[in-house]
Amino acid sequence: MSRVLIHVQHLLGIGHLRRAAALARGLAADGSDVVLASGGMPVAGLDLGRARLAQLPPAHAADETFKVLLDADDRPIDDAWRTRRRDELLALYEATRPEALVIEMFPFGRRALRFELMPLLARARAATPRPLVFGSVRDILIHRPRPDREAEFLETIGRYFDRILVHGDPRLLPLEATFPLACAIADKLAYTGYLVEVPPTRGGATGPGQGEVLVSVGGGAVGEELLRIALAARPLTTLEEAPWRLLLGANLPPGLMAELKAAAPSGVVVEPARPDFVAMLGRCRLSISQAGYNTLMELMAVGARGVVVPFARGAETEQTRRAELLAARGLVETVAEAGLTPRRLAEAIDRAAARPKLEAGVIDLDGLAMSVAMIRTAIG
Repeated sequence: MSRVLIHVQHLLGIGHLRRAAALARGLAADGSDVVLASGGMPVAGLDLGRARLAQLPPAHAADETFKVLLDADDRPIDDAWRTRRRDELLALYEATRPEALVIEMFPFGRRALRFELMPLLARARAATPRPLVFGSVRDILIHRPRPDREAEFLETIGRYFDRILVHGDPRLLPLEATFPLACAIADKLAYTGYLVEVPPTRGGATGPGQGEVLVSVGGGAVGEELLRIALAARPLTTLEEAPWRLLLGANLPPGLMAELKAAAPSGVVVEPARPDFVAMLGRCRLSISQAGYNTLMELMAVGARGVVVPFARGAETEQTRRAELLAARGLVETVAEAGLTPRRLAEAIDRAAARPKLEAGVIDLDGLAMSVAMIRTAIG
């Protein structure tokens, strides 16, 4: 049985963790002994299948600028905290002795974790036998040209990484579109397709979500405004008489659930995010959401009609870029977060409702199976 250690850090939303958890489940289902080391705040109900969770001392971003990291008690992390977490991670590595080490986002992102990831990579490189080291990155990187950082990226990848798994489809967006130096590491890049757990059917069965308008915000860290505006947009749409369901992530303010329930008219359900969300998505009449990687790929997988409002605060451009690419192909309706109003959202909802459901095979969504196969084949 192959041993695999996956490192992931989510800071604001939970998209990175969900993607890493899907990979952990897939590898474990394939027969590997998998440990997922998570450095973010604990997420209740995280499904790892037969993989195991190793919760590191958690950190999260103070806000959408990602400039300040806080510990579990909302205090800025300090050198003592960094030392403790580095030591716990290295001890986990020694206990696991993986044949494959998968590190999500680094070195393209998560620079603030160099204090633990560089020692981890050095430990892996010095090990006998040496594990294979995989980078795991999404299709779009936030690239800010800086020659010193670019040289650092390339040196780190060349020295420590065997393969960079790019969870995207180059027909839609090659990595060089957001990371121009991708050509310098072309020999280490491997496109997997989008990493999403495609359900066995594309909807049609009866059950929760059937014929509904679903409003979701993932973990909810930055989704409060969209929930409020969607509720205000409902009477302005042609879908006012359809059942609506608002799904609230765990990171929303504690009192918001009660407030929205009190404001919701008849025909609108307000409840916590559900583990059967993807199945509900496959049965819904229309989805309203932000434009995170996971939610968009789930939309594509089930063929649902969708309206997306990309998160674009701070220096974030990733969601906007991906949403615009899909909108240009007629796959979603998109509304800019800046200037979002109930009227603008309602107009997009009506446009999306008039579309046919999506056809399968528009983009490569086989990233989970391909990632598992690439890692398994490399281990041998």
